[in-house]
Amino acid sequence: MMARARTPARRPAALALDGEMLERIGERFRALGEPARLRILEALRRGELTVGELVEHTGLNQANLSRHLQVLHALGFVVRWKQGLFVYYRLADADVFRLCDLVCGRIRRPARTAAPARPRSVAEKRRTDARTRHA
Repeated sequence: MMARARTPARRPAALALDGEMLERIGERFRALGEPARLRILEALRRGELTVGELVEHTGLNQANLSRHLQVLHALGFVVRWKQGLFVYYRLADADVFRLCDLVCGRIRRPARTAAPARPRSVAEKRRTDARTRHA
């Protein structure tokens, strides 16, 4: 009885990425490529904060912080509202941290230097077994 070859698990079909979608994705990756913006998002991970509190948590001056918050808001990473004299910010959702966690996992994991081994065919396995028996 011959063993059936395993078929690879099917992945869901990927979305087609047209030029406009690639530009929009690129904008978001560029925004996340700025460490100051990542510090802002990390501070907001704990909950909503005022601009003044964000200055304290991030160490950015208010003008620089406001510029970064504008970018994050325009791209939908944060939402803001005014309450009295204070402007509050919070994360629009925590999905951005799924991406950050994925990247952090890749950074922490040691890089593989060798290419993964190619699965051997049945014929190759038989030849190797035959050489081993005759040696």
